[in-house]
Amino acid sequence: MSYFTYILKSEHDGTYYYGSTKNLRERVKVHNSGKSRYTKGRRPWKLHYFEEFESRSEAAKREKFFKSIDGYNFLKKGNII
Repeated sequence: MSYFTYILKSEHDGTYYYGSTKNLRERVKVHNSGKSRYTKGRRPWKLHYFEEFESRSEAAKREKFFKSIDGYNFLKKGNII
């Protein structure tokens, strides 16, 4: 089974949201439905970037990396964000 680390971009204000999930399509729907507290006020969200992993722990580690300063620099340098 695949797991994903993803980056959403708010079409409302251009902010980014980082997360990980088993079902990427459903997770984006949840964010856009307003059922997620943090993302509710910044809808609509567009899937901006994702990576696929074989395990949940790998996806979670990558999400944590994206949220770090080194991850931010990596994403900026790679023109991902």
